[in-house]
Amino acid sequence: QVQLVESGGGLVQAGGSLRLSCAASGRTFSSYTMAWFRQAPGKEREFVAAIGRSGTGTYYADSVKGRFTISRDNAKNTVTLQMNNLKPEDTAVYYCAATTDYIGTYYYTSRATRYNYWGQGTQVTVSS
Repeated sequence: QVQLVESGGGLVQAGGSLRLSCAASGRTFSSYTMAWFRQAPGKEREFVAAIGRSGTGTYYADSVKGRFTISRDNAKNTVTLQMNNLKPEDTAVYYCAATTDYIGTYYYTSRATRYNYWGQGTQVTVSS
């Protein structure tokens, strides 16, 4: 089992950057595929990015491709989402998620139902 705690959210102007971090408990962090999802008010939770166990495989939603970068440090039990050129439509609560499954295909990896563990979320607000 793993517990996830996100940090790094805040208020930023459009075009700015934020760096989200997710700290995981436990000694088997490298056994988990990790992902970031987000949920805006009145909308469903949506996939943002995912990274495989060793960090060599990544997926991004089209809406963030080229602006966001997901990475992980298995020695420090952390996964990071670097967000650049932020837009008002990026405003949402961002959640870190984990699954023991392999990263798989994009379709499978982007399904929220695949993930067993979730953090409490961190708010990101982008002003225009």
